[in-house]
Amino acid sequence: MTIIPAIDVINGKCVRLTKGDYAQQKVYNDNPVEVAKQFEAAGIERLHIVDLDGAKAGTIININVLEAIANATSLKIDFGGGVKTITDVSNIFNAGASMVTIGSLAVKHPELLEEWLMEFSPEHFFIGADVLDEKIKISGWLEDSGINIFSFIGRMIALGATNIFCTDISKDGVLQGPSIELYKKIMQEHPEIRLTASGGVSNMDDVEELKAIGCDGVIIGKAIYEGNISLQQLKAHIIS
Repeated sequence: MTIIPAIDVINGKCVRLTKGDYAQQKVYNDNPVEVAKQFEAAGIERLHIVDLDGAKAGTIININVLEAIANATSLKIDFGGGVKTITDVSNIFNAGASMVTIGSLAVKHPELLEEWLMEFSPEHFFIGADVLDEKIKISGWLEDSGINIFSFIGRMIALGATNIFCTDISKDGVLQGPSIELYKKIMQEHPEIRLTASGGVSNMDDVEELKAIGCDGVIIGKAIYEGNISLQQLKAHIIS
C-alpha cells in the first residue's frame, strides 16, 4: 500500500483544516518545500498537494508551491484545487506534477473530464470523492452535490478513471480513525478501482487496517504533523 503524505496549501504555507472548515486552520510550516524534503528523506515517493486557496476560489493559486517542490525533490506529486480548464491541466503537468487531482469538476462537468482523460490518459488523473453521509460534497467541501458516492464512482469507471481517493469529511483532521466500513462498501461495490483512503488516520494501526482491507493507498495529513505518526515509523513501514 502506498503511503501518500498530504501538503495542504493556504497563502503558500503548509496547513491543515478540521473537517474541511477554512475557519479551523492551523499552519504547520511556512515552507512546504522543507516539509516535502523531509518526506523524501524518509523514503516517501508520493505526495498529495492541495491548493486550498484554489479550491475555494475556483482557480489555481498556489502552483508555484508545486513547481518549487517538484524542482527540489523527485517525489511523484499529484496536485489539485481550482482546476477548471485543459490549460490548467497542462500547466500542472508542466510545473512538475505526475497526476492532476480532480474533485468538483468531475461531479459538475464529467464531459470535460472525459476529454482530459482522452488527451492525457486516465493514469495521470487522481479523482477525489469527498463525502459526508455517503453523499459527494464539492467546491472545497462547501456545497452538497446530492450525488451518492457509489453512483459517482460508477460514472468515473465508465469514463476510464480508476485512481480514486475518498475522503470522509466527518473524519478529516479529527484523528479518530478512518472510515473502514465505507471503504469496504466501496471496494465491494467497485472492486476494479484503485482506492486510496483519506481522512481520520490517527496512527500506524489505522494504516495497517486500511492495508488489510485492500486499500491501494492512504493519504495522511494531520497525524504526521501532530506527531502521532513519525517519519521513522513511515520509513519502517515502507521498508517492511
